[in-house]
Amino acid sequence: MIAMRTTLNLDEDLAFILKKAARRGGQSFTAVVNETLRAGLTNRGGQTRPRRYRIEPASLGGARAELDLDRALRLADELEERAIAQKLALRK
Repeated sequence: MIAMRTTLNLDEDLAFILKKAARRGGQSFTAVVNETLRAGLTNRGGQTRPRRYRIEPASLGGARAELDLDRALRLADELEERAIAQKLALRK
């Protein structure tokens, strides 16, 4: 294989990790950089596209005629207002 000499500008943290890996593995810095680039490029090409997320709709039924939704919303508003008032009272 023909080697090509080039200059790379690496972030300090990345250079530190690569140098540490070279020392740990008893390899040259160049060998670790080449190995890492090959592994990254190989894995990159092998990535599969994420599966499309699908939601199956389900009927929850319609509103029943005997229910007064306006009354239910008023009740929910009153309960929320009481909860807020209690929180404010505790702050004092």
